[in-house]
Amino acid sequence: MTDKNNNVQNTPENDDQPIGVSLNMTREPAGGNTFVRSWAVELDRKALDQALCSARSPALAGDVALMPDTHWGLGATVGSVIPTKSAIIPAAVGVDIGCGMVAAELAMEANELPDSLDPLLRSIGRSIPAGFGFHQQATDSARQWMRANPVPEPDRVPDKNLRRASHQLGSLGGGNHFVEVCTDERNRVWAVLHSGSRGIGNTMAQGHIRSAKALCKTLERALEDRDLAYFLASDSEFNAYIEDMLWAQRYALANRELMMDVLLEDIRHAVGKSIDEVRRINCHHNYTERETHTVDGQNQELWITRKGAIRARTTDWGVIPGSMGAASFIVRGLGNPASYYSAAHGAGRKHGRKDATRRFSIDEFKVAMEGSGRTWQEKDADKLLDESPMAYKDIDGVMAAQSDLVAIEHRLEAVLNYKGY
Repeated sequence: MTDKNNNVQNTPENDDQPIGVSLNMTREPAGGNTFVRSWAVELDRKALDQALCSARSPALAGDVALMPDTHWGLGATVGSVIPTKSAIIPAAVGVDIGCGMVAAELAMEANELPDSLDPLLRSIGRSIPAGFGFHQQATDSARQWMRANPVPEPDRVPDKNLRRASHQLGSLGGGNHFVEVCTDERNRVWAVLHSGSRGIGNTMAQGHIRSAKALCKTLERALEDRDLAYFLASDSEFNAYIEDMLWAQRYALANRELMMDVLLEDIRHAVGKSIDEVRRINCHHNYTERETHTVDGQNQELWITRKGAIRARTTDWGVIPGSMGAASFIVRGLGNPASYYSAAHGAGRKHGRKDATRRFSIDEFKVAMEGSGRTWQEKDADKLLDESPMAYKDIDGVMAAQSDLVAIEHRLEAVLNYKGY
């Protein structure tokens, strides 16, 4: 359902709701017996049409589910959960395979942090390489990981990208990737980080997306959108993609782990004492995994692709960030089968990058960040304008819309934010 401004409204409908599903969810018909299950807030027509197109793909084995933070994306809608049985859509996983969040709870209180966090911000900038470029020095930990986890088929990756993989392992990247130091409602300190599989994951993804498009064209597989090109399990390319994708997911997980280790050392140095780590949560939100779900009353083994979504079974803990000026959340899954046990991965963009830089001024950006009360790279505001808080949806609205998907355990307010550009 849409309003006069072409925004899809998250208004509950009582008709034709699956039994046991919260009324937070609406259903949008995609044609025939195909639907999009939507928890989305502030969803524009372009994003809905893209999701409906995905739902009509012959590769799918069930409805598409849209998370509250859903917005338009390249290939498939960001914030979508896509079930397939004997097929995989590389562009639905996305080009930053394994992108996700890691958060570490520390055994320290907010009052133990130094009065000025500027030195810590500078230290993080030196310790954690950021930006889109090539990093000259590979760490011993990165080299060890690469030796223990060789690329499945080196011939599928250009030599220069293979060489860069170890140099970029343990680096942040740019765009919406960030490092934060936060405090929760108990005044407990958390370290939080968002990053993915860097250049090597992008290279693998782009290569397989091109391969899927070429294969579908050669075999004349009908595609409503070329970006939804897919492999079938009977294709040799299917297993090649799965091998590379799973490797890139492991790389992304390790990338976050290595950076978190460095970040915790920076915090310990800033406070001048040893600090214990209570727990660590590391979760993907751009990935696919083989899972068991009920379809048409039967348990089936499916590939569940989450593009901008986290897994939220009752045994899962997750990290859901807001914008750089808003809160983040530590959550526990509620195991809702209607969402394929999934939840939002963040606030979700309200304005695209180019639109945000045209729409908002640097002064507005600085005022918004002043209100957040956190230490950040104010001198680089012109380079970070597309990441300003105004470019994102209201994270509290996103969390309210998924009260049937996750339970909030802790609300985190950042005291320091560091981003790559």
